[in-house]
Amino acid sequence: MTLLPGKPYPLGTTWDGKGVNFALFSENATGVEVCLFDEQDSETRLPLVEVENYVWYGYVPGLKPGQKYGFRVYGPHEPEKGHRFNPAKLLIDPYAKAIAGDVCHGAEIFGYPWGDAKEDLGISYLDDARLIPKSVVIDESFDWEDDRLVQLPWQETVIYETHVKGFTKLHPDIPEELRGTYAGLAHPAAIAHLKSLGITAVELLPIYHFFIYSGLLADKGLTNYWGYDPIGYFAPYSGYSASGIFGQQVREFKQMVKSLHAAGIEVILDVVYNHTGEGNHLGSTLSFRGIDNAVYYRLQEGNPRYFQDFTGCGNCLNTLHPQVLKLVMDSLRYWVLEMHVDGFRFDMAPVLAKGELIEVNVWRGSQPRPIKILDHEFDPLESFFTIIHQDPVLSQVKLIAEAAPQLGNFPVLWSEWNHKYKDVMLDFWRGEDIKLEEFRHRFTGSSDLYASKGRLPCASINYITCHDGFTLNDVVSYNQKHNDWNGEDSGSNHNHSWNCGVEGETDDPEVLQLRERQQRNFLTTLMLSQGVPMVLGGDEMGRSQQGNNNPYCQDNEISWFNWDLTESNKALLEFTRQLIEFSGQHPVFRQRNWLGKGEVSWFNVNGSEITGEEWENCASFFSLFLNGAKISGEIKDNDFFLCFNADSEMVEFTLPDRLQEGEWKIVIDTNNAQLIEENPVDKESQVIELKGRSLMVLKCMSYSNFHLFEPYSL
Repeated sequence: MTLLPGKPYPLGTTWDGKGVNFALFSENATGVEVCLFDEQDSETRLPLVEVENYVWYGYVPGLKPGQKYGFRVYGPHEPEKGHRFNPAKLLIDPYAKAIAGDVCHGAEIFGYPWGDAKEDLGISYLDDARLIPKSVVIDESFDWEDDRLVQLPWQETVIYETHVKGFTKLHPDIPEELRGTYAGLAHPAAIAHLKSLGITAVELLPIYHFFIYSGLLADKGLTNYWGYDPIGYFAPYSGYSASGIFGQQVREFKQMVKSLHAAGIEVILDVVYNHTGEGNHLGSTLSFRGIDNAVYYRLQEGNPRYFQDFTGCGNCLNTLHPQVLKLVMDSLRYWVLEMHVDGFRFDMAPVLAKGELIEVNVWRGSQPRPIKILDHEFDPLESFFTIIHQDPVLSQVKLIAEAAPQLGNFPVLWSEWNHKYKDVMLDFWRGEDIKLEEFRHRFTGSSDLYASKGRLPCASINYITCHDGFTLNDVVSYNQKHNDWNGEDSGSNHNHSWNCGVEGETDDPEVLQLRERQQRNFLTTLMLSQGVPMVLGGDEMGRSQQGNNNPYCQDNEISWFNWDLTESNKALLEFTRQLIEFSGQHPVFRQRNWLGKGEVSWFNVNGSEITGEEWENCASFFSLFLNGAKISGEIKDNDFFLCFNADSEMVEFTLPDRLQEGEWKIVIDTNNAQLIEENPVDKESQVIELKGRSLMVLKCMSYSNFHLFEPYSL
């Protein structure tokens, strides 16, 4: 083959119709070879002799899309100085648009010999090409027709967090060969379910190509089902492709996005730029470690043999280096511009900023992990956030941070997973003492976290459950975690759950009725709160993980959606559909701005308004009034009166005096599995009886004329 000079940019591979340009950044390398593989996986090595700004590049005429390749990089093997070059290891292109298959586990993929007394200070000369998936040259052309980003306003957004494979793997109406794939998610049956729910955005667990075997999983015969160990930031994971792995996965992903957009559904990706799947100093050499370890990773000052670990996953990408920061930004722009993705949820987003580091325990799934995380010196004006803020592409898409422990500290343009909302609502409905002030803040959009920083209620992504923890069914069925994959049969958990009196499965009708009611309580509270609601996929139909609150390695029926629904699960699904439709019909529950004077008032059960020091009290029952005439802008809505009773006993609510002239009807009562009956309230008694552990919503049947309340301020 002939190697011509080519061009240093763009990085990765570029097919121009006549051949392929290769470009790889490595600041500390002494040599780079591009390795080409034929159909029999025979290897041809071509040295890249052109170097400019630390970019090694060259052009090979005659190559076409589908060409398999990798890199071998030469340089010092000095782990104690942070350098881990080893040309015996075939390396995945960090800018590869497609990666064919999975890394196979074996001694060859490690840069040091297994069992060596020197551990990672030794060097392994075993060639690993047979175990490493090959990067693939692709043809980026695709007929998008008139497809574009949906750009639905935040206040109209309902997010559905799900897994590409798990959502469709068992779906009976999707052809078997498409189940568990991008094409399966694009199938009319899958989209019909999302549309029937009123979902406006799917938030997909990681689809970047990831290391499927990591840590102790390979020894236990398990795999990294969730995908939070990325090894390719531009390549959709080939294991979710029904059409092929040599570039076909790219077109299939694009078709999925196009189909979801045609249905008005946005696509948000859960992205992991805080670490990679290569692990700590004893991890494998797959890509970044062998290309330029000292550039791509944050190493410990004074002892660069070891990695700074801010995530508990072994390493941390060095986004303080210009090239690594460029990699992240190039990746994000690629997914928006070329793949038409509508937004991103950033896993452990605080790690992407610079700040003083302290060690804290953070609960990740079932285990407390001692990790180093950014403290109060977290800087929302750090370069990562500043670059996104000024970027004409990325500043226009949905940006969501997993913000803990920096909840409320992210800059404008960002929304955050509000774990305080989750914890407060879970604790309230299981009967824990929650201050009225705390409930008020969470229900009305968490103004205490965001309002003073120029942010709106959409900054709060409200959720009751997410992938990291129990499902909604399990939140009301288990007090303990039941994770048997690592010998942990049971133990305490941090899911704020309550089993309603019996641990796990039961046939006790009273317990089952309470569990069903609690699920309706959670969903109703979520959909009527200010902010952006996020539903965990499957919660709408009672999905259970059998008490497993950390099934990241369970690529089986524990994680896959069960579409064979019981009668109670069918009823929950229908309730959820009607609930989301009801919420969407009434803008009073989806306000763009903060609730202000006269828009909301809170009451004790006797009808007196909650004021002053009463906000410091803990209460299991109270009510609130939402004024439909006070919505900002020209939009008007009905008035609503909401009664909450987390106590086990029935409570009588008195309608406040100034509301008794209205014609009120009950539209939601979580004691009932069906929505909406519109039962009139007895005007003679003006008393509302609400059974224990339930929520009731009353609607005034005429538009509001009530402007008599004292000015109320959050």
